[in-house]
Amino acid sequence: MKEKLIIFDTTLRDGEQSPGASMTRDEKLKLAKALEKMKVDVIEAGFPIASQGDFEAVKAVAEAVRESTVCALARTSFQDIDRAAEALKPAASARIHTFIATSRIHMEKKLRMTPDEVVNRAVNAVRRARQYTDNVEFSPEDAGRSELDFLCRIIEAVIAAGASTVNIPDTVGYALPHQFGETIRQLIERVPNSDQAVFSVHCHNDLGLAVANSLAAVLNGARQVECTINGLGERAGNAALEEIVMCVRTRQDIFPCDTTLNTTEIVNCSRLVSNITGFPVQPNKAIVGANAFAHEAGIHQDGVIKSRETYEIMLAQDVGWKTNRLVLGKHSGRNAFKTRLKEMGLEFGSEEDLNDGFKRFKDLADKKHEIYDEDLQALVADSSHDLEQDRIKFISMKVVSETGEMPVAAITLSIDGEEKQGGAHGDGPVDAVIKAIESLVDSRSRLLLYAVNSITGGTDSQGEVTVRLDMDGQVINGRGADTDIIVASAMAYINALNRAYSPKAGRAHPQV
Repeated sequence: MKEKLIIFDTTLRDGEQSPGASMTRDEKLKLAKALEKMKVDVIEAGFPIASQGDFEAVKAVAEAVRESTVCALARTSFQDIDRAAEALKPAASARIHTFIATSRIHMEKKLRMTPDEVVNRAVNAVRRARQYTDNVEFSPEDAGRSELDFLCRIIEAVIAAGASTVNIPDTVGYALPHQFGETIRQLIERVPNSDQAVFSVHCHNDLGLAVANSLAAVLNGARQVECTINGLGERAGNAALEEIVMCVRTRQDIFPCDTTLNTTEIVNCSRLVSNITGFPVQPNKAIVGANAFAHEAGIHQDGVIKSRETYEIMLAQDVGWKTNRLVLGKHSGRNAFKTRLKEMGLEFGSEEDLNDGFKRFKDLADKKHEIYDEDLQALVADSSHDLEQDRIKFISMKVVSETGEMPVAAITLSIDGEEKQGGAHGDGPVDAVIKAIESLVDSRSRLLLYAVNSITGGTDSQGEVTVRLDMDGQVINGRGADTDIIVASAMAYINALNRAYSPKAGRAHPQV
């Protein structure tokens, strides 16, 4: 029997700490349900002490998720731990994850504590958490730069105090695979009571080695990996869940363990995270990128036609891609539309949303000869918010752009039910459109990011535009998709404004 590798997903917590990637309570809840459907073992829902919003989000996830363990992060202060425990009360299975830094630079410069004080704080925190649950995880922050002898000392102490999981974080992405693997091996061998806890790893990607370091740790005895969908996370991100899981699954000749994840949900989870955060997935991203199972070179195509295994080491279907597409077009009926969405694991929130989605599907089919799965995913993403509550609605637009002349845009919007028209010149057609919108709403926002992504191939492809605005210090993402990239840009900007002006706009961000 293979040993089990526990998958601990921290997209809702560490992933949310990516600048601009913070999520609302409802968005966290939606993603948590998707992770549960994928059979993730542990979902780290947030950092309850950070804000009231984060507390409510963790509590909502704890109430909704029944199959996965719900985890909350806490520093070693009793106030943090008590707050985490309060948020986790509704959970069917709860875990408290407490941490304190153990590297010399962190203890001296940040904590200004002695090693003895750090050990005492860690032990007391674990004991406090054990008053609420017997599922307690401890992390020595910046373990990748901590002295091995001190790590052995503090790990032995927290296990004796009741920690059932000990997580070794490479907090700043400093480790190399052979070195990190050896660290895990030595800790397991040298800590006398190491057999009483599961050893875990949490690797950051500052040197592009998060996945490699995590896998080296697994080969040396770690049986839990902390990771995120799409590798989301602070700075350069975390180890990507999809890469960890599929590497272990594909190379069962090497790994003595395996996960119990439903890997066919990976692509859907990846799309959901991308839509919520506004962070597009690069086409050549392993497992979930649009090109991950695409072949263009003639030699490759010939090989795949003769035998798929010549150039594919995994089945696309195993991670949620559909190699045999149901081609939809303007002659397709509502039932075919609904059936294809169901096959893809997608759904609208209500019958009204479905009707609206089908109408937009028909509008798109008039512009495109074929509708691909990616187009359908974009349609569902566009319907994920309540259109009726949008204060600003796009009605029409006219843009004139010619060589040697400054582009000009005229736009008609409905603002709080009142139709208004505005216009502006700009350096380019997109700039003119955004300035025309601003002439009507005067949000005084600052555009932090403007990104364009092709949803499918071909000149008739929908363009997906992502924008990120800074409005009085609040970072808001917006998204729009259309076969006309200028229209998509306007819709993305309006989507961001509606999010900002929504009563639900408050963001629960750990760094606040």
